[in-house]
Amino acid sequence: MPIHVKLDDLLHERRMTLTELAERVDLTLANLSILKTGKAKAMRFSTLEAICRELDCQPGDLLGYEGG
Repeated sequence: MPIHVKLDDLLHERRMTLTELAERVDLTLANLSILKTGKAKAMRFSTLEAICRELDCQPGDLLGYEGG
């Protein structure tokens, strides 16, 4: 899939664990792990909003596109 989630990079930059983010955005660790590993097929806007709020980033900071 040409769209990838850069959650791991953002967590590293903010020195935050996936567990901490899961608690802050009220998502399961399993669901965030699916996003982090690139196995997700979709993401709700409410999830995107919550992650961006907690990581103080824009959606473009979280999502990347590698198309041809």
